[in-house]
Order: sequence, then structure tokens, then C-alpha cells
Amino acid sequence: MPVIDHAKLPAEPFRGNSTYQTLVGDAAGSTPVFVGLQTAQPGYRTALHSHPYMEIITVLDGQGEAWLEDTEGVVALHPGVSLVLPAGMKHWFSATGDAPLRVMGIHAAPARTVVVHDE
Repeated sequence: MPVIDHAKLPAEPFRGNSTYQTLVGDAAGSTPVFVGLQTAQPGYRTALHSHPYMEIITVLDGQGEAWLEDTEGVVALHPGVSLVLPAGMKHWFSATGDAPLRVMGIHAAPARTVVVHDE
């Protein structure tokens, strides 16, 4: 697994109007981190959620916004922006532009765990 060609990975349907490509990790939790690429179509928004570990989200393409617990307002998302979210921080992000929002998520855990919260 030292080289991963993103173009050769399947894009799996993901919640709402988006797709997900797992780059590193699997359901068995065989790696110390879990990394994926999410592509969200304009208008998409995640549920309010958190993770029981640190997550780092880096914007690769597109435009969006994010809401982070204990942060006033929303944060603009565009290429070159990364969010470093401590364990348990509630957040959501959305695709606001005319083109898809593409983000890389690095989960500091062997498996991706999502805790959905009521809004």
C-alpha cells in the first residue's frame, strides 16, 4: 500500500449527495489511521456530528463552510484550509459553491466512527 492511485479507487455513495473514497484503512481497523476523500455536490451538508478522536479535514477543491462547536459563526472552506478538530468536537460542513467540494479527512483512529447529534 505505499502508493495509492486515487483515480483507481472506487467512489462509494455516501450520505446525501456525496461520494467517499477510502485511501487508508478498512473495516477491520488494520491501520493506525483512517484516511478518506469525500466529494460533496453543491448544496450538500453533513449531519451535526463528532468523532471520539482527532480529525483533520483539508479542503482540496471547491468552496464550502463549516460550523464548529465553540466557534462563533461559520468558517469559510476553500483550497488550502484545514480544520483540526479535537476528539468530541461537534461540527458540520457544507458545499456552497457551484462545483463539488472535495476534502480529505484524516481520522486519528484505525476505523472511522461518527457520532450523530440532534440539531
